[in-house]
Amino acid sequence: MGKYILSVDQGTTSTRAILFDHNGEPCCKAQREVVCLFPHPGWVEADALSIWISVIDVINELLIKANITFASIDSIGITNQRETTVIWDKKTGMPVYNAIVWQSRQTVDICDKYAEQKEYIHEKTGLLINPYFSMSKIRFILDHIPNGQERAEKGELMFGTIDSWIIYKMTQGKVHATDVSNASRTMLFNLHTLNWDDNLLKLFNIPKIILPKVLPSSYNYGKATHFDKNVSICGVAGDQQAALFGQTCFETGEGKNTYGTGCFMLMNTGEKPVISKKGLLTTVGWQIGKKVCYALEGSVFVGGAVVQWLRDQLNLIKESSDSERYAYKAEHTGGVYVVPAFVGLGTPYWDDQARGAIFGLSRGTNKYQIARAALEGVAYQCKDVFEVMKKETKTQLKSLKVDGGATSNTYLMQFQADVLQTKILLPKCLETTALGAAYLAGLNSGFFKNIEEIKAVHSYQHTYTPTMKKDEVTRRYNGWKLAIKATRVFE
Repeated sequence: MGKYILSVDQGTTSTRAILFDHNGEPCCKAQREVVCLFPHPGWVEADALSIWISVIDVINELLIKANITFASIDSIGITNQRETTVIWDKKTGMPVYNAIVWQSRQTVDICDKYAEQKEYIHEKTGLLINPYFSMSKIRFILDHIPNGQERAEKGELMFGTIDSWIIYKMTQGKVHATDVSNASRTMLFNLHTLNWDDNLLKLFNIPKIILPKVLPSSYNYGKATHFDKNVSICGVAGDQQAALFGQTCFETGEGKNTYGTGCFMLMNTGEKPVISKKGLLTTVGWQIGKKVCYALEGSVFVGGAVVQWLRDQLNLIKESSDSERYAYKAEHTGGVYVVPAFVGLGTPYWDDQARGAIFGLSRGTNKYQIARAALEGVAYQCKDVFEVMKKETKTQLKSLKVDGGATSNTYLMQFQADVLQTKILLPKCLETTALGAAYLAGLNSGFFKNIEEIKAVHSYQHTYTPTMKKDEVTRRYNGWKLAIKATRVFE
C-alpha cells in the first residue's frame, strides 16, 4: 500500500493536486490557473485540452515537490467542477468544441423549449430546467458543430463531464465513465432508477451511445496508465458532493456550505431522494457499494467571485484579502446592499434575467462600505438557501460545516453565523473537496478501513457563534429581500 492518496481537484478557475496521508492531512499541493473564455456576454467556456494539460502539470509538479514517485501513491481520487460539458471525437480523442462551463448562460433558448415539461423533468431528475445543467450544453454543441447530431448517432462522438474527460485521458482512452453524483447533474439521469433515462434522451434527442458508463463514487475505475500502470483511479465525485463527504456529513440532516466561485449548500437526506417543491435541487450525494446517499442542494451562482469582481472589474481592492480588511474598516454598510446576480440568481429564485445591482448608495458611501456590502451579499444569498432548506426538510441545522477559499475571510464567516443564527464549523483541513475524493478512493483501495476511521481523524479549527440579535438580523434581511426584488425587474 502506498503512503498517500493523490487527489485531483479540477475546478472552474484552477486545477489542484494534493497528497493526503492516513490521517487525512494534506502533505503537498500543486496548483495551476485555468483560463475561462467569454466569447459573448453571459457565455463561459474553457479549452478542454488546457484543462487536461493542467492536470498533467499539477501531478508532475506535486511528485517533484514531494520528492516521490508513483510507487508511493496508493490510488487516485478525482473531483471536478460539475455540469461543465466536453464532447470529443472518439477516434482522435480531441475535443470538437470548447468545454461549456457550468456558469454559462448560452443555452437559455434551448431550456425555454422544454418549459412545459418542467414538472416531468423535475420529478425524474430532481433538477429544474436551467442552462446550469449539462443537457442543454450537449444539445448546443451538437447543434453548433458540422453534422453534430449525425456524428453522435453514429457513435463517433463522446460526451463527458470533466471527471469523464480526465478519466478518459488518464486511462489513455480505455475508460469512458462517470460516477452517480456527476451523472445526477446532467438532466439525463433518473434519480429513482439510477440509470440514464431513455424517455429524457428521446425528449432532448440525445443519442445514448455518446454517454459514459455510470459507476459508484468509491470504485476502481481502472489504471491511470498515462502516468503509471500500477496506480488506479478509485474515487470520483462532483466537487460539492465530494465536499459533503469530505466534511463527514454521513448522517441524515447534516449539512455543509462551500464558498468557492459560487456557493453550494448541501444537506444529507439519506437513502431516498427528496423532491423539492421550493427551488432546491435533489442530487445523488455518493454511492459506496450498493448504498446510495441523496442530498438536497441550493446553489448561489456568484459567491467568492464577487471578491474577484471587486478586484478585477472595479479595481476597488488590490488583493482578495483586502476585502476582509475593508469590511472591518467600514464598521457598517450605511444601508448599502450589493446583489451579485451577475449571471442571474440561483436557489430559490432561478431567475436568469436578474442582474447584479448596488442599492442604498448615498453621497457618503465609500469603497469600504461597498466591499463590506459585497461580502454580506454572499452571506444573504446563502441565507436564502438555508431558509428554504429548513422549510423543505423541517430540520433546524444546529451547525453548518463550511469550506472553500472564502472561509479564510473572518468577516464573512462571522456575518454568516450571525444572519443564519447558527454555529459555523471550520474544519482543520480546508481542502474538503479534494479530501472527499481521497476518502472515497481510500475506502475502495483499503487505504481507509471504514467510515469510522475517517470520522476519527476529522477535526475542526474554529467555531463561529452568532452574536447579532435576532431583531437586527430580521431588519437587515428584510432590506436584502427588497434589494433582491428590485434586481428582478430588469429585462
